[in-house]
Amino acid sequence: MHLKSLTPEKILYVKKFNKTEARTRFLITYEKMTMALIRNRLGLLVLGVLVTFVLYLLLPAIQHERFTASVDIPKPRAMEEATRKHQGTGNSTILIGTVLHNPPVFFREAAPVQKDGVPSSERLPVIFLHGQTFTSRTWEELGTLALLSENGYRAVAIDLPGYGESLQSSDVETATSRVAFLQLVLKELGLQKPVLISSSMSGRYSIPFLLSSGDQLSGFVPISPVGTKEFTTQQYQQVKTPTLIIYGEHDTGLGTQSLQSLQQIPKSKVVMLPEAGHACYVDKPQEFHKALLNFLSELK
Repeated sequence: MHLKSLTPEKILYVKKFNKTEARTRFLITYEKMTMALIRNRLGLLVLGVLVTFVLYLLLPAIQHERFTASVDIPKPRAMEEATRKHQGTGNSTILIGTVLHNPPVFFREAAPVQKDGVPSSERLPVIFLHGQTFTSRTWEELGTLALLSENGYRAVAIDLPGYGESLQSSDVETATSRVAFLQLVLKELGLQKPVLISSSMSGRYSIPFLLSSGDQLSGFVPISPVGTKEFTTQQYQQVKTPTLIIYGEHDTGLGTQSLQSLQQIPKSKVVMLPEAGHACYVDKPQEFHKALLNFLSELK
C-alpha cells in the first residue's frame, strides 16, 4: 500500500498496529527469557538435589573406608598376638586379639615397655572390665593401658560378651557362669593373680568373682559397680583381697550405694574423685590414674 493513497485515519491505524505488534513481540520474547531462566534455576535445583542425594549415599561408604583404614579387625583365633600395634603415650604398644571360642572374647593388651632396649621388670598383671556404655577401647583411649605398661605392668582389657567386638553369649546368664567365664579368661590370657579393675555394669562379673574366688586376685578396684546389694555384710567381711574403692563425688546413685557394701571389706581404701560423675575415670582421668598407680605400687 502506498503512503500517498492512505488517509490520515488509515495512517493512524497502521501506527497503532505497528506499536501493538512490537509490544506483543516484546512480551513474547520476555516470556521466553523468563521461562528459560526458570528452567535453568529448576535445573540447578534438581542438580543440587541429585548431588546431595549422591553424597548421602556415599557418606556411609566413606566413613566405613576411613574406619577400616584406621582400625584393623582382629582375626578370630585364640590368643592371637600382635594383630595390631598402636603407639601409646610413650613407647608402649597395644596388641589386640581374641581368646576362647563360641564365641571368642576380644581383648586389648599393653605389655611392659622396654627402656633403653632393656625389658622392664614386669609387675603385677592388671585386667580391666568396662561399664554398660563402654568397651575395652575406653581404657586404650584414656591412655590407661599405655600408662600402666610404661610403669612395668601388663595391662589387659576385654570386651565382655555382647559388647564391643565380643558376641553375645548365653553362657553368662548366672552369677556362677560369669565367675567361670572370668576364670577361663584369666587362664587363657595367662594372667596369674592379677589386679581386677571393674566399673559399673561389670560388677555383675567382678563382685561374685571377688566373693567366691578372691584368692585368685592380688587386688581389686571397683568403680561404682552394680550388684553389691545382692550380698551380705558377712560375705564382704570375709574378703581378704586388698581393695581400692573409687567413685565420683557427684555419683549419688551407684557410687554411694556400692560404697556402703564395699567398705565392709577389711583391706579396703576409698578414693572419691572431686567433681566427677558415675564414670569418674572418664571425668577425671589424671586423678584416677594417680590413685590407681599408688594402689598398685603398694601391692606385692
